[in-house]
Amino acid sequence: MTQPAAASSDARPLQIGDITVIDDSKLKKAVTAAALGNAMEWFDFGVYGFVAFALGKVFFPSASPAVQTIAALGTFSVPFLVRPLGGVFFGVMGDRFGRQKVLSLTIIIMAISTFCIGLIPSYAAIGLWAPILLLLCKLAQGFSVGGEYTGAAIFVAEYAPDRRRGFLGSWLDFGSIAGFVLGAGLVVLLQTLLDSASFLDWGWRIPFFIAGPLGLLGLYLRHAAEETPAFTQQLEKMEKEDRDAIKERPTVSFVEIFSKYRKALLVCIGMVLVTNITYYMLLTYMPTYLSSSLGYSEDHGVLIIVVVMIGMLFVQPVVGFFSDKFGRRPFLLIGSLGLLVCSIPAYRLVGSDNIALIFLGLLLIAIFLNCLTGIMASTLPALFPTRIRYSALASSFNIAIIIAGLTPTVAAWLVAQTGSLMLPAYYLIGAAIIGLITSFYLPETANRPMRGDTPTASNLREAKVLLQQAYEHIELTVQGIDGEIQELEEQIEALKQRRQRLTDRHPELT
Repeated sequence: MTQPAAASSDARPLQIGDITVIDDSKLKKAVTAAALGNAMEWFDFGVYGFVAFALGKVFFPSASPAVQTIAALGTFSVPFLVRPLGGVFFGVMGDRFGRQKVLSLTIIIMAISTFCIGLIPSYAAIGLWAPILLLLCKLAQGFSVGGEYTGAAIFVAEYAPDRRRGFLGSWLDFGSIAGFVLGAGLVVLLQTLLDSASFLDWGWRIPFFIAGPLGLLGLYLRHAAEETPAFTQQLEKMEKEDRDAIKERPTVSFVEIFSKYRKALLVCIGMVLVTNITYYMLLTYMPTYLSSSLGYSEDHGVLIIVVVMIGMLFVQPVVGFFSDKFGRRPFLLIGSLGLLVCSIPAYRLVGSDNIALIFLGLLLIAIFLNCLTGIMASTLPALFPTRIRYSALASSFNIAIIIAGLTPTVAAWLVAQTGSLMLPAYYLIGAAIIGLITSFYLPETANRPMRGDTPTASNLREAKVLLQQAYEHIELTVQGIDGEIQELEEQIEALKQRRQRLTDRHPELT
């Protein structure tokens, strides 16, 4: 990649050397490394959701089937409580030492903890220690994931040219869905090849063992990727302004983050809530809903979800591509509005006992979910400036994910308590309302430099175009400031006249 000749400064005009031109080969390596790590994260989540019925029987054998399912999904949800701790820890590290180093660390923790789940003996073998060890592994996963997705999103966004950030960012959640497909497909294959007893005895462990080699591959790719240009420029800028700053690295004040960037934090939380509640409802809870609540066989329900997810893979980059053309806000609005209107009809179709209608109902939810996942990785990093981007995004993202991560457990509990099969639809409607409100406050970030960053281009020709657009944006901004100054001058003049009228009526003041 071509770095700017010098850090941008307010004391001189913006020049062509201030536009970062990204090397295409390094860009592809960065996107691949980030997406593969994310695929591994969601491979585990996908496997866990699809074998929850088996884990309930292995680790909670004395409970009723409904309680087994809730307990297994509860073990899935509890780690979300430690994700904010991981977000704060890895966020501070990412802003101090770089994105690439932190992403290498998170994938190591994720791979080891996932692999260890496959090693845990059953409740029949070691008693209460079995669910305790399962919970400890899930807590380790939750801690590492606290910095994984946000770090990967920032890594891709800081590498991506401004005009392609939506398309390139969409591959991150493409990796998420691909991880789900791989995990679910493997579960279906194992259930097809093995009888129920063999699957409960040892077959469920195989998907978790695969996390080992996947983690090594992801670590190799991430270690080979270079640090992002935006973070490198931030360090160079600090070194130029203060030679001692490079030794201490950038520091982050959370008081500053929450006071100065409150609106961006709330927008981030709102977008994460609507996206991930829908995500977990469709891809983690739905297999359990189909089997436990609607009575379909486990492999039948999983197979339907796998087909839906394969369709989502094709839609995901298309949404990202068109978000670069039409903006991010329209897709957040369409996705939220679609969920608001179609959640109840979709769940009625899912409960129709007709394969074609079930698939149609799931497809409706999946399409609107694609509208959200297709823009999230490119939108969220653009809300914050480079020096606090990782800390701010990881903190707000993981605060929201606590609520979103409870979705499978809460949905299963509500259905079990009330007997109403439509409660998951109402749950989605609540998420959709949050998404609609957020869409009105989301600043448009498509085709613009990320907050506080210089423009980024794919080639020199595009850099020249971006430079001209930057000049036009500056002109418009200056015109807006001039207008505000004029309004303030008029207000000041009015205040002076009012003051004069008052002082004229007071003999001593006059």
